[in-house]
Amino acid sequence: MRPHHEPGETAGPAGGRPRVLARAAFLAAFGSAAVLLIFAGLHTLTLLILTVGALAVGAAASFWFLTSRGPLRWISLGILVLTPISVITLLIRAHLLWAVVLASLLAMLAQACARAALGEARADTVMPERPAPPPRRPFLVMNPRSGGGKVGKFDLQKRAEALGAEVALLEGAGAADIAALARNAVARGADLLGVAGGDGTQALVAGIAAANDLPFLVISAGTRNHFASDLGLDLSDPSTCLDALADGTELRVDLGDIDGRAFVNNASFGVYAQMVQSPAYREDKTATILQLLPDMLGGHRGARLVAHQGGSTIEDPQAVLVSNGPYETHDLAGLGRRARLDRGTLGMVTIKVGSARQAVGLLRRAHQRGLTRHTGGEVLIEADEPEIPVGVDGEALVLPTPIRCTITAGALRVRVPRDRPGVRPFKRPMDWARLRRLAFSQRPHPTGRRPGS
Repeated sequence: MRPHHEPGETAGPAGGRPRVLARAAFLAAFGSAAVLLIFAGLHTLTLLILTVGALAVGAAASFWFLTSRGPLRWISLGILVLTPISVITLLIRAHLLWAVVLASLLAMLAQACARAALGEARADTVMPERPAPPPRRPFLVMNPRSGGGKVGKFDLQKRAEALGAEVALLEGAGAADIAALARNAVARGADLLGVAGGDGTQALVAGIAAANDLPFLVISAGTRNHFASDLGLDLSDPSTCLDALADGTELRVDLGDIDGRAFVNNASFGVYAQMVQSPAYREDKTATILQLLPDMLGGHRGARLVAHQGGSTIEDPQAVLVSNGPYETHDLAGLGRRARLDRGTLGMVTIKVGSARQAVGLLRRAHQRGLTRHTGGEVLIEADEPEIPVGVDGEALVLPTPIRCTITAGALRVRVPRDRPGVRPFKRPMDWARLRRLAFSQRPHPTGRRPGS
């Protein structure tokens, strides 16, 4: 049997540039420690105690900032700000600031060399694509309020109309029936549907496009543009997405389903879903999360959930995230990245913690206790209440229980520009054991024998 090797790792001993970078990483790391030992001298222990103490104070202040309200929260914020300032002041008085800065720079250099030596994880991010003729009657829905007004800023309506598209602009105070607009366009002969707006609107129209086997155009005019990012589209200039109308290719991607409603990113239950329900969430997500987080972390709130996936059952989690394709990162809010969107499998992340301290540790990525990950074709969410709040691609819904999430492989035909940035490569996690093998493994002898054998 052929031995298994990590992507980018050769079977034999390391050589060339990776070996040099790996050795440079260890040299810089040793240099960082040497600077402190030689130049700080007897003060090294003091520096260590000071650093550990500052980290402990910062961790405590972070905990109270996340889990408290009123004056205590703002006192905690003040401590967070003042702690590094106090440390820097003490270092200046001790004439050790330069040594700490130099050691920190060497440590950063060590990490940079280590990551370069290990290389970027060669996750397969290239989805098959095929040529696609320009549509004759494209229909686009544009939300001028989405993404801070990107539709107007990039003149998307005029540019799309110049390419022959019919544009429905979501104006006015009332909520527009987006699904009705898309279905009416299909009935009138539209041969492509598209959206310039948030992921919730993207998902709504994508479901109609998939049901009618029509191509779907994603225009990155939302706030976070998770779906567009995982498709490799240009997030800085949404007008480039319109190039797909003239010179595009087609991808076949999966589409999630939650009780008959399509989702392109994820469906969330528990803590995050309750946050999405807040009327203030859409206007100011960060402030709303900070306002509601103490109650969420401080104790149980909301329905008791039970999540089923395959043969696994997770009882009473505080949060469940079901995604259209598994995420590649450890982002608990579902804001990570997916290497591909055509694997035909759902991802499921559950969080079950026993205390607010443990929850803060998870949010700060200090540990993974209470976090579980699963993949599969179906997820069933049960609850002890007849209806529960659900966040579907950031949209607040209330759905009857039990709730079933499924995925349809290759259901959505996505039209993308031929010339686009593409999905950014995923960085390999730090692996010091492998780095040591790269740096210090022996080169093979030219004769194939070790010296002296």
